[in-house]
Amino acid sequence: MAQAERAAELARLLDAAQSRLAAAEQSAEEARVLAEQLGEAEQRLEAEQAAADKLRRELAEQRFQAEVANWKLSSIKVARWNRLGDAIKSGKSNPVRLAKGLRGAAKPVKRPTAPKRRPVAGAGKAKDERPGAAFQATSTTRTLNGASFKLKPFRVPTGPNTRPHLTAAVIADPHAEALLRYEWRQTTGFTPRDFARVLPLEVPHLLVVESVTQGPWAEEITGEPGDGLRALLAWCAERGIRTVFWHTGGDVAAYAAAAELFEHRFTTDLTVAWPRLQFGVQPRVHNPLPLAGGRIDRVLTLDQLLPGHLAYPDVLTSYRWPAAADCPPGTPQWRLAEIAACGTPIGDEPDARRAHVALRRAYQMGTMTERIDELLDAIGLPSARATLNTSVLLPILDPYLMEHALAQAAKQSGVDQLIVIGPPEAELRARDVLPDVDVIYRRPQPSMTEGAMLNSGIDLCEADLVAVMDPRDVYGAHYLSDLRRAFLFSTADIVGKAAYYAHLRKPQATLLKQPDAEYSYLPEIAGATLLARRNTLRELRFADLTDGWDEVLMRQCRTDGIKVFSADRFGYVRVRDEDRWLLGAAHLVEYGSAEPHALI
Repeated sequence: MAQAERAAELARLLDAAQSRLAAAEQSAEEARVLAEQLGEAEQRLEAEQAAADKLRRELAEQRFQAEVANWKLSSIKVARWNRLGDAIKSGKSNPVRLAKGLRGAAKPVKRPTAPKRRPVAGAGKAKDERPGAAFQATSTTRTLNGASFKLKPFRVPTGPNTRPHLTAAVIADPHAEALLRYEWRQTTGFTPRDFARVLPLEVPHLLVVESVTQGPWAEEITGEPGDGLRALLAWCAERGIRTVFWHTGGDVAAYAAAAELFEHRFTTDLTVAWPRLQFGVQPRVHNPLPLAGGRIDRVLTLDQLLPGHLAYPDVLTSYRWPAAADCPPGTPQWRLAEIAACGTPIGDEPDARRAHVALRRAYQMGTMTERIDELLDAIGLPSARATLNTSVLLPILDPYLMEHALAQAAKQSGVDQLIVIGPPEAELRARDVLPDVDVIYRRPQPSMTEGAMLNSGIDLCEADLVAVMDPRDVYGAHYLSDLRRAFLFSTADIVGKAAYYAHLRKPQATLLKQPDAEYSYLPEIAGATLLARRNTLRELRFADLTDGWDEVLMRQCRTDGIKVFSADRFGYVRVRDEDRWLLGAAHLVEYGSAEPHALI
């Protein structure tokens, strides 16, 4: 009897569960229909808004053309020839009136101002899809101790990106979004309601979701995963789109349930047993390019530097503003790296040498480009991108300089190929000094100039970048790696140094040339510091000169509109017995060696 009662109760419970399931399915179907209707309504609204914008533009154009017609008519009326004609017509029978009319017509009359097109109220502008196009600084003032300072904001670059062949749908807070936006073609701003309409416009190769704390997706990924997140992941699964969850902050337990739904999980937290994906500096925005107004002559605390109301584009402006940033213990490592990468000394006093070393270290800790390489390798997507591989052109006119020149090249890291043009013994010696580098030797003709030697070597270069080194000069161990870095954040085809140290042997003088020329686009740089894109040099070629080939090259760059960028002052010393031009154009640092100043 008891078993029959339990069976009846179970049947009743089963019927109730099936009823609830049927009701849930009906609700889900109704929700789906409502979502479709909402999507259709949004599409109709967008179409109506586009039509309204078109009508507003057409009406504004008609008004503008009417204003132009009125302006032309007013201009004709006040024109001197028209006023002369009116005076002659009205005074042809009255000499006195004619004389007065002619005198009046001879006087200058202010012409009416031409109308200008005004922005159309409510008309939508075409969306600029370039990275950073809608991500610009808005706060132009800072306040210190009651005093207000006007800044010219740092202009966030609008491209290019590192992997234009790859598209990523990204859900991230502004900081992480700024780090990622230059690494691929990035789709953002979609919501749980409209992702099915937005993402098909350009189907992504992967979905990256950060542990966001704000926005429409925050509730979807914390605690129990929301229906919108489940629908998004199902949409990706149907299309073979890889899904990545990136935990960057907060209690990982709050995101654990949602993270389990993703194919891949990464974290910045060393205590979480997921693969690591740390923040790195983004060279496109974390770089030493200065503000237009320069730095303030003050050391600021972190609280003064970054008041809480700043959006991230304004943070990028603040990073470049102080003479130094005094950061307290416990400041996150990524924050210190970003400040250092912007060339700002960290400490209680400005120090250009220490700032340069800190900048170098921030990049050595890893850029976002390198972090994304790791991510793509882990999830099985190609991480192909342009490289900074370097070929070095080393022309040796004087055999006595061979050992010194090869020693300078051997110091450098990241050299894939060395083109040596010089005495016969240079070939074996180069292979001995640089055993891991592809060495190509060419013997010059006796009458060849340095420019001709460089021209004979440029066609042998295979790397993406080509450097020219002068056998007379001194190059630090970080010279090429520092110089290559400029290609990560500048848009130049040629990089070098217009600011540098020089040493004159006869007077034993150390000089500093153009200290204000660091990190700027300039008409020319020193030829001995030239690092250029290979294809650019192949098109330009070198003048058949020994002295002055670099000046001719720079003139050609100005003629052809090729951008030339001057990097930092460190890592290189120009060495000459004497140089009257340098003595008149550079600052005297001291009488003694230049290497302690330049080589850091």
